[in-house]
Amino acid sequence: MIFLFLSMKSIIAISIVGVMSTAFYLLSNHKETSQDRMVMLLQESKKKAQNPFNEYNPQSRLNFIDSLLKTPQAENDIIYENYMKANVLLQIGKTERSLEIYEKLLKKVNESQVEIIRKDVALADLRIGEQSNCILHHSSASCILPIKGIGIYADTKASLNAIKMYEEVLDKKPDDLDSRWLLNIAYMTIGKYPKDVPERFLIPGMEGDTTYKVNAFEDVASDLGLDVNNMSGGSIVEDFDNDGYLDIMTSGYGDEDEIHYFRNEADGTYSDHSSKTGLKGITGGLNIMQTDYNNDGFKDVFVLRGAWKGEFGNQPNSLLRNNGDGTFTDVTIISGLLSFHPTQTATWNDFNNDGWLDVFIGNETVNNEFPHPCQLYINNHNGTFREIAKTAGCSITAFVKGVTSGDFDNDGWKDIYLSTMSGKRILLRNGGNSGKEIVFVDVTASARLDDNRANSFPTWFWDYDNDGWLDIFTCDFSVEYPLGYYAAAEKLNIPAGNTGRMMLYKNNHDGTFANVTNDAGLNKVVFPMGSNFGDIDNDGFLDMYLGTGNPSYASLVPNKMYKNLDGKSFADVTTSARVGHLQKGHGVSFADMDNDGDQDIYIDMGGAYPGDSYQNSFFLNPGQGSNHWISIQLEGTTSNRAAIGTAIRLTFKENGIERKVYRDVNSGGSFGSSPFRREIGVGQATMIDEIEIRWHGSKTVQVFKNVKPDQFIKVVEGIDEIKPVLLKKIQWTLPERLCDPITGNGIGGR
Repeated sequence: MIFLFLSMKSIIAISIVGVMSTAFYLLSNHKETSQDRMVMLLQESKKKAQNPFNEYNPQSRLNFIDSLLKTPQAENDIIYENYMKANVLLQIGKTERSLEIYEKLLKKVNESQVEIIRKDVALADLRIGEQSNCILHHSSASCILPIKGIGIYADTKASLNAIKMYEEVLDKKPDDLDSRWLLNIAYMTIGKYPKDVPERFLIPGMEGDTTYKVNAFEDVASDLGLDVNNMSGGSIVEDFDNDGYLDIMTSGYGDEDEIHYFRNEADGTYSDHSSKTGLKGITGGLNIMQTDYNNDGFKDVFVLRGAWKGEFGNQPNSLLRNNGDGTFTDVTIISGLLSFHPTQTATWNDFNNDGWLDVFIGNETVNNEFPHPCQLYINNHNGTFREIAKTAGCSITAFVKGVTSGDFDNDGWKDIYLSTMSGKRILLRNGGNSGKEIVFVDVTASARLDDNRANSFPTWFWDYDNDGWLDIFTCDFSVEYPLGYYAAAEKLNIPAGNTGRMMLYKNNHDGTFANVTNDAGLNKVVFPMGSNFGDIDNDGFLDMYLGTGNPSYASLVPNKMYKNLDGKSFADVTTSARVGHLQKGHGVSFADMDNDGDQDIYIDMGGAYPGDSYQNSFFLNPGQGSNHWISIQLEGTTSNRAAIGTAIRLTFKENGIERKVYRDVNSGGSFGSSPFRREIGVGQATMIDEIEIRWHGSKTVQVFKNVKPDQFIKVVEGIDEIKPVLLKKIQWTLPERLCDPITGNGIGGR
């Protein structure tokens, strides 16, 4: 029985022959549309996933356990199967039933097993408290660390039960750091941290140690109807209907999770147009990102599926064509992008400089016996793609978790960086095409990026220090214990290895990078999944927000925000910004959603199981001072229409000192998508002396001088005139609410 549930990765892989044969059948059936075909493939994939060996399909596991419990067995087997049933019920979200079984088992098992079940009982009680207080009675401060003000639970019964049980666990095993962390969280939920936490169990400093202060953000997702409650998923903030106002699209990990689409009505409200998109049956997707694959000026969507599911992750991705009328059509099959590999990460760019967007997909190979090499699809300019990864030297076979593209050596060709759970990171230099197909070369070693063999997850290219050369950010994700163990160890100064650390590589301008993590103050435990970057205070330096988490139910650690201090170091501003959400963070988008000049943050929340779903958050930026900004929308003509890969340089004087700020057009990090329009802070500058645009692919360079900040502008490739874009500043329609005396945020409205 133990083998049955704990050896998921060792079972024989599902054959995709049946799925492929279905695809070929559908392709020959001209009565079906491309979207109809995809819906059928997704339905078939869903059926194959309904397998008790699939650790991410708890309902199938529950059904199987129930069937075993109906057969005559030894008492020990019955106890074990009931224990597994309680675990699965917790994953499904039937927490009360799970708790009932755990409590019955406590009376039947031996002392060593009692210690394990006590922790499960405590965790179940914590979950019941969350469901009662944070989900059913959600507020803008729910699950924000430090929990205080209106975030403190009104119904404290479950937390008190959890406290009692965790203290019993710690009395027996005081070095259980994970239980110690969760005990302190439980005390915080009832407003009794730190004063009432027994001294021997106290973890000091959990209320925050921010030294650099920023103004507090406020979660207004529920007020605006944007608090989608589903499992982990992706996030895109983009102007999908070309009216100038930013819309929101989200996806969910579950096979039945629909895509949600919220249209910005430009009047302080969002309208849920999910049922109007024409995407019924197009479900699932741990990550989504926008593109414009056909150069028609409307942003399309790419959906990525199958990540983490191993042998059960042979699911098709989806390319959703934006029809320009508020609807989308799945064109995956007719575009040539149909494949069956587990993935959650891809990067769109014009890799061969022909003015059309290509896509590199990072696939997950868990078992080398069943490889899933990475793919590179080149755009054929007619709505179709051809796959050339092997001949292009980039068919990497690894457990890839994040990919990003950018021109790290400034030679005009977009390179690729891969973050993997295979103990290696890979930099592929684009050698150009010389009249033939492009070829990539692995330059990881020569670039000095092989200094750390840790597993890694989110990643991106960015110019964090504004020197005109792209740097690399990535994060370790070598998880052995629930994340609270590492969080507690860091607070208590107990060595716990270097797992979960950030890694920042500065570009040396000579093809090599230097690991500057320690110098930048980033040698901290974070364990991020969905993450992205932006400029929260318009000082011209890029900050970041990291969504943390892993599938374990016991992992409750805060998401993190780091502010960039003049391109030299970073400060943890999570506490003062009030964005330290304890729920698992996934797709992250930075965007000025209300057109007031500062960037807000939308994040998709929730875990990998139905019982771990949670409301998404929209953190509204209240403003961080008097810095100025410029918002630039680019439209390519010879270059790709979305201008992805195009480089912008701003030159201005701040307090008499000349500064330069550099930005590339992209959607940001490898998990979550920000809009393509560039929202750039210029500090205290009252005039931008020069805007230089280097269009990717065509190599056209345009320069505009003496541009006033604090406006929205559009630049079309080849037209030497800036077009002002007149957008209304949005005042969100939020209900009136009282003021929380602790946080300053509203209670239940505004």
